[in-house]
Amino acid sequence: MPWHPDAIGTALLIALYVVCAAAGSLDALLTKPDPRSALGWIVTCWLLPIAGLALYVLFGVNRVRTRARQLRARLPSPGAAEDGRPAEDLATQLTRIGDAVTRRSRLGGNEVVRLENGESAFPVMLAAIAAARRSIWLSTYIFETDPVGRDFVTALAAASARGVQVRVLVDGIGEWYSRPRAVPLLRRSGVPAARFLPPRLAPPVLSLNLRNHRKLLIVDGETGFAGGMNIGGREVGRARHRRMADLHFRLRGPVVTQLAECFAADWLFATDETLEPPQRAEHAGKSICRVITEGPDQDADKLLFVILGALSVAHRRVLIMTPYFIPPPELTAALQTAALRGVEVCLVLPARSNLRYVDWATRRWLPALLQRGVQVFLQPSPFSHTKLMVIDGSYAQIGSANLDPRSLRLNFEIAVEVYDEAVCTELEAYILSARTHALRASTHDSARQSIGGRVRDSLCWLFSPYL
Repeated sequence: MPWHPDAIGTALLIALYVVCAAAGSLDALLTKPDPRSALGWIVTCWLLPIAGLALYVLFGVNRVRTRARQLRARLPSPGAAEDGRPAEDLATQLTRIGDAVTRRSRLGGNEVVRLENGESAFPVMLAAIAAARRSIWLSTYIFETDPVGRDFVTALAAASARGVQVRVLVDGIGEWYSRPRAVPLLRRSGVPAARFLPPRLAPPVLSLNLRNHRKLLIVDGETGFAGGMNIGGREVGRARHRRMADLHFRLRGPVVTQLAECFAADWLFATDETLEPPQRAEHAGKSICRVITEGPDQDADKLLFVILGALSVAHRRVLIMTPYFIPPPELTAALQTAALRGVEVCLVLPARSNLRYVDWATRRWLPALLQRGVQVFLQPSPFSHTKLMVIDGSYAQIGSANLDPRSLRLNFEIAVEVYDEAVCTELEAYILSARTHALRASTHDSARQSIGGRVRDSLCWLFSPYL
């Protein structure tokens, strides 16, 4: 049956519309530096038949970029900057930033001990629980009920039975990572346990955001544990059987009081029970520390502001390890600016995390950083879950936050600032050691990718502000 001329004309217009919209969308997806800009042009191309592509060609395509790069390549390289110390030392500048943002004081007299992986951290934590005399407050995102988790249930139940005040807070979504779930098991064992914002049907509450991602253990108000480790067997392993590498920290001294205040506030929110904050612990070491709380409430953006401030005053070296790297635009700009100032900026990321779509989105973010001199190293397996930042070998941040929108804007997180050259030098050495076993990324990696891989990465990047 022959086609009617009108039908042929309609089909050609539809085909032209699809080709124009797809061409504009693909170019925006692969070339735009900001996912919000890319998404806006993609929507424009599809909502306005043919005209959308015309608008994109007129206003969205950067015709200057290639010529500017050619001209810049002919310019002489800038000379090395004078190595002058800033008017104020790093600690003074960072203290002023932290004072303004956190409204908490730095506290001296603390001890900070690094605990590498679950086989090192969990025995120390269980020993502290076994020795507790007055109180045990535990908060975690994931509490697995595997053999490792059941060791904690047994220890907590024994402490509660001997009269210690035990309180356990588990995130309402994180609890679903393991079956049977931890809170019922704890309660049956005589341990007071609660969920943070659990999903429920009546009244309907189902929020994948606003999660409590903090990992805290406070014993007798004197000893605290904080870092990136959840409770469970995935944190334990040896040699090639290891699934995950991670760091946790034992803290003693006055800063433990700030950790306890954070737990007490979360417990009050979840249960309406007020916990009496402990007396300030006695001095136990030489580290000066401060707690930073982050969350979608009055603490919104505090951690991000402190990180941006720290990057702005770094003088020599910035070392960052994070399992998930989807930086907000302001963090990208701060990293680029630090590198352009002559600071050695180094990111150590996993080559493959447990969330592949995050890895793909991360790849799309990297070229803009690499082009400005930021060094990026990709660690082979096991998956490194460590969250750590060290600046100039004298300042560090440890805690639960990843460098992604969920941690920096949506989750309840906690970090501890550490001002101590001895501790920071040790943590700097840890990152540098990991770097020696990692593969350095380059701008050529993206150029060698297939078009299919670039499109996949860009699609994940497009939605990275919401991952």
